[in-house]
Amino acid sequence: MPGDGLFEEAAGAGRPLAERMRPAALEEIVGQDKVLGPGSPLRESFLKGEAGSLIFWGPPGVGKTSLARLLARGGDFHFSALSAVDATLKDVRAAAEEARERLRLEGRRTLLFLDEIHRFNKAQQDAFLPSLEDGTLTLVGATTENPSFALNAALLSRSRVVRLESLPEGALAALLRRALADPRGLGGSGVEAEDSALEAIARAADGDARRALNLLEQAASAGPKGVPLDLGAVERVLGAKVLLYDKSGDQHYDIISALHKSVRSSDPDAAVYWCGRMLLAGDDPLYVLRRLTRMASEDIGNADPAALGMARAAREAYEFLGSPEGELAIIQLAAYLACVPKSDAAERAWDSVRAEIQSSGSLPVPLHLRNAPTRLARELGHGQGYVHAHDRPGAVPDMDCLPEALLGRGFYRPTDRGRERTFREYLAWARSLKER
Repeated sequence: MPGDGLFEEAAGAGRPLAERMRPAALEEIVGQDKVLGPGSPLRESFLKGEAGSLIFWGPPGVGKTSLARLLARGGDFHFSALSAVDATLKDVRAAAEEARERLRLEGRRTLLFLDEIHRFNKAQQDAFLPSLEDGTLTLVGATTENPSFALNAALLSRSRVVRLESLPEGALAALLRRALADPRGLGGSGVEAEDSALEAIARAADGDARRALNLLEQAASAGPKGVPLDLGAVERVLGAKVLLYDKSGDQHYDIISALHKSVRSSDPDAAVYWCGRMLLAGDDPLYVLRRLTRMASEDIGNADPAALGMARAAREAYEFLGSPEGELAIIQLAAYLACVPKSDAAERAWDSVRAEIQSSGSLPVPLHLRNAPTRLARELGHGQGYVHAHDRPGAVPDMDCLPEALLGRGFYRPTDRGRERTFREYLAWARSLKER
């Protein structure tokens, strides 16, 4: 386990630039003003040298490990670290026992940093609880997954969740400039870089400080000595950009949410962008098609009944062509759905019907609507009073079709958009015919 010489060790010669540039003070943390601003609970914890158990939740390379180390240093904690990728329940218990002995013999508290805490199962997470309760350990966990789903309730109730955001490009560019000037980094090495090169690295890093520093180090190593890094040098190192995307994590759900809301908002530019982000990041094209098909009913419905047919055609085209040719049909579908009239009348009708059925239960079918295939059924009145629509003027019979307890209730209310405007006009005409 890493011990107290962590800052000296991180600055050692030959270590990667990202390790050498780990923040040695709170002021060196970039891009987390929301949680580290003046008066924030986390900043107060640092200033007072106090720390309850914390869960740092955020994407890779935003400072979770660095914050834990700074917190241990500021509170004079012994710093220990585990990774849930390879740690076992035995490791957890050993860490707790070492912390207990250290507190008894030296009077010194232990901060245990557990990276990837979401990878621990319930039993492994529960193993921390006794040590947290009696103050033996202060736990700082790091996770890229939503703690509400990844961690059990008992552990969450004893911890404070701190949400860390992806670092903005401006913060990453400032970090890169610091690395060029700082003796811990590339300061004194003669490496210089044009602003366009640093901005390109900041964009390519996708909010990840570690990735940004690694890219800068690679570009500096590959470039000719004494020549400032320019945009071309950076592009040669970058090659094809690898998008940050976790197909089972928060970003997956955030981007599908953005796609859905872009279609609903009739913004085809945003719809094709978010759709493209999912496809280029390697998400399952059939999953994207399923979500778009749902949108065809939920957000468009009968305002354009052809939307469902378009969704089916796009699926058939993709299955016939495969990737990457078939992905064009998915983009076409996303653009189409964003460009047609919108209606959630079918969705509202379904919600209303479900609520009514749950409330009123299985109401009987009116006698005049029941099937009458036998003499007994006819003797019981099944089918009596039924009026065949095509025998009436306009094919509109003066007949109620809901259960008696629901007469007068309305569930489906078409909008005045797209084809549903025609539906509204037809239904108004049919009502007038019934009234006459």
